[in-house]
Amino acid sequence: MQKLLESALAALKNGQFVVLYDGDEREGEADLIFHAKFATPEKIEMMRKDAGGLICFALSETISEKLKLPFYTDMIADKPDLVPIIIERAAYGDKPAFSISVNHKDVYTGIPDNDRALTIRKLAETIIENEPLKKFRNEFRTPGHMFLLIGRGLENRKGHTELSLKLAELANITQTIVLCEMLGSGKALTKKEAIEYAKKKNLVFLEEKDILLKGEK
Repeated sequence: MQKLLESALAALKNGQFVVLYDGDEREGEADLIFHAKFATPEKIEMMRKDAGGLICFALSETISEKLKLPFYTDMIADKPDLVPIIIERAAYGDKPAFSISVNHKDVYTGIPDNDRALTIRKLAETIIENEPLKKFRNEFRTPGHMFLLIGRGLENRKGHTELSLKLAELANITQTIVLCEMLGSGKALTKKEAIEYAKKKNLVFLEEKDILLKGEK
């Protein structure tokens, strides 16, 4: 198990994909993930074609505070007249990790692979600036096509967002991860199918339990 985790950390540090499965008792889904600073149009295309879910940018709560990012549910909770819809937890009980969606100012529509890769890369660069909030406000626009997810910490939530950010922490790299759900025919890819995909592509397949062995209960 330890060797498997080390392989996943090395893959993230080297800009490679990892297949991350959250556990049978939760979503029972696998996400294709990589570290945000390595974003390229080719990686986004691979996510779009091989995974097929929603491509998102996960960041830690500490980073979100520096950028003054709100949770989307908090932002609309007190505005029932503006957003007349029930705010509900997911079927497996979690509060959503979603914040706002953004585009970088230099993209055109924001949705092509090269646009999304640019937004991801620029955001990853912004986060390590001395004054990230100033640059974030100057260079990014909302709404956009890159959905931001804020980690709530594994002690509060054990979703792909938190698990992937924990991997970044263990790898000693910035807690900025790009992730996308892996879909099959009309449903999420099964665990078996995700394992087969990882073997075919020579990628590390990692489960929640492999990460929780590091002491997060």
